[in-house]
Amino acid sequence: MKQLIFNSSNLKETQTFAKKIASCLNKGDIVFFSGPIGAGKTIMVKEIAKFFGVKDKITSASFSLMKKYFGTKADLYHIDLFRLEEGEMFNLGFEEMLEEETSLILAEWPAAAADFFPKNRLEIEIVLQKEDKRKIILKANTLAYQKMLEKLAKKIKR
Repeated sequence: MKQLIFNSSNLKETQTFAKKIASCLNKGDIVFFSGPIGAGKTIMVKEIAKFFGVKDKITSASFSLMKKYFGTKADLYHIDLFRLEEGEMFNLGFEEMLEEETSLILAEWPAAAADFFPKNRLEIEIVLQKEDKRKIILKANTLAYQKMLEKLAKKIKR
């Protein structure tokens, strides 16, 4: 497993980093976001959605579990699995979403559904630090996402 760590000092840096992540994503990609409440998961989803041309206001999907947004570059599924128990994904009809290769899947609180999704995904963990600082840890389990992290690392150095 390959990792890339980014340290963010404030909200603006987190948003800028999310835009760089978005520029490396493609249709069909799956991204997991984990971290405590208030870490910035939805903030990152909003920036990725903007990059892909979503004009709608992105809000937390906590109460609906999933929202689909239509963008000019790609459609986006925003999933919030905070209230989900392990194994419940198999009973909710999300299989069609996985078959749709023209959309991005962005999932917050993915732990309960990790076995439902393919291993070919990007995992982002946001760790709160003092004040507004965050450590953002990106993990790639497969070669495709490892290459994406290499591309992202080059963009960060610029």
